[in-house]
Amino acid sequence: MAIKIGILGYGNLARGVEAAIKQNNDLQLEAVFTRRDPSAIQIQTAGVSVYSIDDAVKFKDRIDVMIMAGGSATDLPKQTPEFAQYFNVVDSFDTHAHIPEHFHNTDLQSKKANKISIISIGWDPGVFSLMRMISSAVLPEGNHYTFWGKGVSQGHSDAIRRIDGVLDARQYTVPSEESLNKARAGKNIEFTARQMHTRECYVVVKENADKVLIEKQIKEMPDYFADYDTTVHFISQQELNEKHSGLPHGGFVLRTGVTGNHKEYNNVIEYSLKLDSNPAFTGSVLVAYARAAYRLNKEGQSGCKTIFDIAPAYLSSLSEEELRSHLL
Repeated sequence: MAIKIGILGYGNLARGVEAAIKQNNDLQLEAVFTRRDPSAIQIQTAGVSVYSIDDAVKFKDRIDVMIMAGGSATDLPKQTPEFAQYFNVVDSFDTHAHIPEHFHNTDLQSKKANKISIISIGWDPGVFSLMRMISSAVLPEGNHYTFWGKGVSQGHSDAIRRIDGVLDARQYTVPSEESLNKARAGKNIEFTARQMHTRECYVVVKENADKVLIEKQIKEMPDYFADYDTTVHFISQQELNEKHSGLPHGGFVLRTGVTGNHKEYNNVIEYSLKLDSNPAFTGSVLVAYARAAYRLNKEGQSGCKTIFDIAPAYLSSLSEEELRSHLL
């Protein structure tokens, strides 16, 4: 019997989740919920309806896992704990500094409801977090490095679009090849943020907008651009649509460290991702962990989990015997 999945929200990430569900025979999309007019939402799965978010709780006995597809800034901090009262939930909350608080709030509600919640699932936080943990455990004496890109940062792009006079924007995070190569060589160097990444911005502005002022506001924006070498390109909406409509991303996690009685052996662990679509890949990760949430809850477990807490076998549709035979 298929695991029944609900999706809360229907943007780029939700479309990625929907596509991923179709690739897994043991999963079934049961319903999509939106704050918009449900009749205006066209999804890609035949026979599945879209409902108002206000009706979601009515499905608490029909949905095995609710995948939360909202944004981290304002949606998930409220929605994930709220819906953890009724469903097993999985989200992609990615504001690193607030993960402990989000975990606490969601854990409280999940335990009350005897449900499982899994937060901050994606590729960073998520898969990259797991790689950092494993490599740090294997090489306890060393350094880890995370390089993002080249790819579109949706959060940084949105920050530019909020500047007065800006109509649209895409921001690419670009890793420093020089710093990446030094890390790969096992140099064990401490890099600054500016040494690890640059930022490239493609910006469409209103007619007669002050481009000099807009560029200054971008480059001096705290928490986003002030600590990085940033290049701003002003282009037309047509060029942005033609050349920058995709959402690629990816990156590298490296761990360098020493082993041996005299620490004479140097080692480098590297894990990388190259993604044509950030939301499509993130959706695929969420779907795998939705399977894990269902299985854990069926075993009687409850409370909030992170990627560190989930045994890999819970993610796969293969049996334990198949995993040992084909992948071990």
